Amino acid sequence: MQLSVKSSTFAPIMHVVSIDKQTVNQMPLVTFPGRIHVINAISQVKSAVAALSTAPIVGFDTETRPCFRRGERHNVALLQLSTEDDAFLFRLNKTGLPAPLMRFLEDKEHVKVGLSTSDDFHQLARVSDIHPGSFVELQEFVKRYGITDMGLQKIYAILFQQKISKGQQLTNWEAPQLTEAQQRYAAIDAWACLRIYKHLNAGLFTPESSPYYHELVLEEHL
Repeated sequence: MQLSVKSSTFAPIMHVVSIDKQTVNQMPLVTFPGRIHVINAISQVKSAVAALSTAPIVGFDTETRPCFRRGERHNVALLQLSTEDDAFLFRLNKTGLPAPLMRFLEDKEHVKVGLSTSDDFHQLARVSDIHPGSFVELQEFVKRYGITDMGLQKIYAILFQQKISKGQQLTNWEAPQLTEAQQRYAAIDAWACLRIYKHLNAGLFTPESSPYYHELVLEEHL
């Protein structure tokens, strides 16, 4: 969809879809409706990838242990892939990037949907020489629908009027065991990418009908 723009006496006006943080914070929290599978060992990877391969489209995300000191750097600790019903959390800090998983990420038969994927690819390149295939970048995809917010939390809120909690974002993703809260957070991030893509692609969102569709007055530069 093209952003609608009209001129006025004073400045051009563009219609966009966006939401403010206060509105998002008033929404009920998202809950993950499916099953979560934590992949801690290389021996679990093949069967997990086989299960994912039955879905033509999956959601994608990664998590990295946060850095709190100057010069500190960590590799990707967790890679999430989710169908509508099952989220697989691959603990790369324990397994590395095994061949079956790498082949899945590189193949062109299965569509993988993520957000800020260039950052994920940059982080994964530190682990292995990977060439991602058939990825959809949501930050670009949502622009077709007039959505100008680029964060997962706001995009999801616009479409589903629910809030994705970010409370676990800065926790230790290299901990010996992931907490249930971490698992839910990681699963939701990948699953939400998939749900957003399928909702938009199915034609279930009309920008003009959204309560967050509004005018944006542009400044004129003379």
